[in-house]
Amino acid sequence: MKILYVAGREEAYSRTRIVLASLRKQGFEVVTCLPPDKSFKHYPGLLLNTIMKAPGCDAIVVGFYGQLLMPFIRLLTWKPILFDMYISTYDTMVYDREKALPGTFKARIFALSDWLSYQTSTLSILDSHHMIRHFGESIGTSVTKFRRQFFAVDDSVIRPGPMRPADGDFLVHFHGEYIPFHGVRHILNAAKLLEDKGVKFQIVGKGITYDADMQLVKELQLNNVTFHDPVPYAKLADFMARADVCLGIFGDNARADLVLTNKVIEAIGMGKPLITRRNAPVQELLTHGESVYLVDAANPQALADGILALKNDPELRQKIATNGHRLFQEHCTTQVFSEHLKGFVEEVVGRPMDTP
Repeated sequence: MKILYVAGREEAYSRTRIVLASLRKQGFEVVTCLPPDKSFKHYPGLLLNTIMKAPGCDAIVVGFYGQLLMPFIRLLTWKPILFDMYISTYDTMVYDREKALPGTFKARIFALSDWLSYQTSTLSILDSHHMIRHFGESIGTSVTKFRRQFFAVDDSVIRPGPMRPADGDFLVHFHGEYIPFHGVRHILNAAKLLEDKGVKFQIVGKGITYDADMQLVKELQLNNVTFHDPVPYAKLADFMARADVCLGIFGDNARADLVLTNKVIEAIGMGKPLITRRNAPVQELLTHGESVYLVDAANPQALADGILALKNDPELRQKIATNGHRLFQEHCTTQVFSEHLKGFVEEVVGRPMDTP
């Protein structure tokens, strides 16, 4: 079976790499239409390449960010389309980036892009049943064409590594693009509460709230947090391997209620005990006190208390790490993802692929 994979992000982007590797792992012949970077200026060229390559393919898989591509691809071809939606434009732009207020014309345009991309797909993928239900309620549409698939990460890189030698400090790790729903300011405030408790923090990345968060660092006069520029994915695994605990997200905006996020999956993939905010998507996969330590959103004291609870209880820390990694192996490896992706492709095409 021959698949055309079209995405708005370059081949090096994590989701693009995982989908491509998964399709090839299952024996599909894959033809690609990918940009050199994330700029929207490449989208017309992607559509032109789609016109040229789609006729020779059995199906099209559209990847992130595909909401702007989907309606045009449907106009250009009637091949079956599997849409790896990944995120909702409306939730990201309205609730997280605050580019429009709910109910405004601009917000309706964002919702329309989600609705059109879903309606023009044969099947679409999101990462939690909670998010699928929310999509149907907020966009006002049936969700029968959705399939749930938990995030997968590159487990050739994200896997348990050597433990950091004990040096008297307890190291807490966070990485991300400082997106509002990450709630980095809450991590910084928790770090202040733990300054005299033998707890150190390392934060890797840069992004939207970085400047505001650095101002908070100055105001708090933090001395137990080190900051690192973004690093290649393999190097990120090295940072995580050194940590005693990894952090997820802690924001309290509406998007933070809806996301599972890569960093949650990466932490359990590394076999690390994870602390993150409580929400429904996370609890579809993980259980508080068993495979994750959950805290209330936007609550630095609760986060600090959670860190101390794991610091002072090695057995709980190990139980959470072990059970989290077991669930990762059951649901979030590239092998599991590739098997499900194969099933979704066969569903949109209407027949099983020939066994390679």
